[in-house]
Amino acid sequence: MTFNGTWKVDRNVNYDKFMEKMGINMVKRKFAAHDNLKLIITQEGNKFIVKESSTFRNIEVVFELGVNFNYSLADGTELSGNWTFEGDKLVGKFKRVDNGNELIAVREIIGDELNQTYTYEGVEAKRIFKKE
Repeated sequence: MTFNGTWKVDRNVNYDKFMEKMGINMVKRKFAAHDNLKLIITQEGNKFIVKESSTFRNIEVVFELGVNFNYSLADGTELSGNWTFEGDKLVGKFKRVDNGNELIAVREIIGDELNQTYTYEGVEAKRIFKKE
């Protein structure tokens, strides 16, 4: 499975409830639901380069599989953790720096879509991306 390519968010499932559970206020949740997120993913062996561009920010995240790194969500929430492969899924296990709670992110290719599933304190949400 290759994650390489440019992916544009197409739709969200239960994303507002997820953000609410994360403690994101209503105004930021409304904006985030329409952030026009685009991911440009490049894999070079165990190294990934993910360029994120949205209405709110443009950043580049570089990580290696199994190596911990720090990451800030668009709302400023600080995370620490890593990505690994589990079968054909890219699984991120992160801890919030502020409270130690775990956030799981799973990226998988289903058909011609990139599905990104988030789980936080029992709430699951999906962001589904189409290839550009």
